[in-house]
Amino acid sequence: MKDIDHSTISADDWDEINFPRPEEQEFDRVVERAISRRGFLGGVVAFGSGAAAMNMGLLSATSEALAMGTSRFPFSPIAAQTDFDVHVPEGYNWKVMVRWGDPLVSAADGYDVAEGGPVEKSDMVFGENTDGMETFSYQGRQLIAINSEYTNRKTNLPAAQEGKPANADDVLKLQNLQGVNVMEIAEGADGWSVVKDSPFNRRIHHNTPATIVGPAAGHDLLKTAADAAGTTALGTLNNCGSGKTPWGTYLTCEENFNGYFGSTGGIPESHADSFKRYGVGEKGWGYDYHVWDERFDVSKNPNEPHRHGWIVEIDPSNPDAAPVKHTGLGRFKHENAEVVVAADGRVVVYMGDDERGEYLYKFVSNGVYQPGGSTEGLLDDGTLYVAKFYENMTGEWLALTPEATGMDAAEILVFTRMAASAVGGTTMDRPEWVAANPQAVEAYCCLTNNKNRGVKPNAGGDDTSVNGPNPREANRYGQIVRWRPNDDDHASADFDWDLYVMAGNPTVHSDDRAGSKNVNAGNIFNSPDGMAFDTTGLVWIQTDGSDKNEEDFAGMGNNQMLVGDPVTGEIVRFMTGPKGSEVTGLCWSADMRSMFVGIQHPGGSWPDGEGLPRSSVIVIKRDDNAVIG
Repeated sequence: MKDIDHSTISADDWDEINFPRPEEQEFDRVVERAISRRGFLGGVVAFGSGAAAMNMGLLSATSEALAMGTSRFPFSPIAAQTDFDVHVPEGYNWKVMVRWGDPLVSAADGYDVAEGGPVEKSDMVFGENTDGMETFSYQGRQLIAINSEYTNRKTNLPAAQEGKPANADDVLKLQNLQGVNVMEIAEGADGWSVVKDSPFNRRIHHNTPATIVGPAAGHDLLKTAADAAGTTALGTLNNCGSGKTPWGTYLTCEENFNGYFGSTGGIPESHADSFKRYGVGEKGWGYDYHVWDERFDVSKNPNEPHRHGWIVEIDPSNPDAAPVKHTGLGRFKHENAEVVVAADGRVVVYMGDDERGEYLYKFVSNGVYQPGGSTEGLLDDGTLYVAKFYENMTGEWLALTPEATGMDAAEILVFTRMAASAVGGTTMDRPEWVAANPQAVEAYCCLTNNKNRGVKPNAGGDDTSVNGPNPREANRYGQIVRWRPNDDDHASADFDWDLYVMAGNPTVHSDDRAGSKNVNAGNIFNSPDGMAFDTTGLVWIQTDGSDKNEEDFAGMGNNQMLVGDPVTGEIVRFMTGPKGSEVTGLCWSADMRSMFVGIQHPGGSWPDGEGLPRSSVIVIKRDDNAVIG
């Protein structure tokens, strides 16, 4: 095998090299069989929100809406772009609000990122690689919580060989630059900016103490020499997507936590099977934490990985409150957490496990949410389910219980992937963000891509052939699956499903790789990832895929943000990011006149025009300051 530069490959590629996953997931086979019975995409991709849309076939609503001038989009779609800049439609403008290295407190003024930034005060500046984010209104203030998912090591450690830490200070700096940024922001004459020195400003990083709660808290699997009680972890790792609770707290989701761990003395035999399923190996993802910080050395602290891979709750309004890791929501590579309240008041959380051949989950609380009442247990005391999709366009949520899995309650939560395998959940094409429509009782999940679909089983040996929502072998483009729970109740155990869109390239292909009917030369894209609904029921879709703009991806340009109408199926391009970047994270100001969007790992020298590239959060507004969502 040729040498691989681990500082430049993605977490997904790192997992594939070290822990090869299946090339085909069961979901692909379900869709393939449904398509074979109904004709090309007929009855599998359907436009229109609501029960009437399910199973009604592929409609021509998109072209009809365009011909009749009934589009709900108040802008002219933009073309694909390939440069190192951001583009938005005519009548809109954008501006950078905060960049990696910008100080959150005056004590960090003058922090210089020219050489990657010093370790000193690196926990006082805005972190690297922005991702999920949410806004909060509190006592007349606008607060925002923003994830810093991982670092760009060749940028943050430019003097280090291949971006590898050379000493403990290098590791500490990387640990400080990741996690969560909680800030107060305000809009002034020059636009939005961080309110420096606000009492709400804080950084939560890889060494911040976090409380572990829920059914698995205190279990032997979570105990370490440093934490004999198994109830206090240090840090939150690889914070990807996000969520927001009805009671006003932030949910940050730990995704590729496995890559931070390594070993100086081999893999403990007692943990070998679970480490393989979760991708914990001897080398790690090039961070080399285990070389300089023995907490991350699994030969010395084999239970430390069990303390990560959770959903973490943060109260933006209380800077003294410790982050809380909720074991009731399961442990896997969490993408985001979409929280809705069921018809009877129970709390429902939809979650995806972002890896090839893994699963889509749902948690339903036992308790009922009452505004102003206690929220204790609402994210831990309940039942965790995995999704099962059937060829007849129906599905059910399979409960992960000791009786169904043969595992005890704590094991189900610490080793959720194994529990999902035990009950026969449907393996998926990398479930990314889940979003629920505020105007209809339905939810959507981005299945970003899966080049391995149809070739091999996942790490748990599960069948990953082509299936329902995963209809294509070697899926390079991705799709978005939609489901509507029975009885208009998110807590229901049963649902109907279809595909809202299958991404593809009709300018290159004429088979299923061309995509569904609502994909055309003017809106082509690949790898849907981030997703959020606005208050009107439009769905905003962000991409994290190939921007090479040639061959299978010809004409797609840079990663982008599109907006779709769930009723007509129409999808148009709204924004493009700089070359090299992922467009990720989306939320709105309280008055809905400003849209906050993240730009992760940009190329060139964006946004400053010179020096190192800096991941940033931008603000998009209409020129007339009208509502934007």
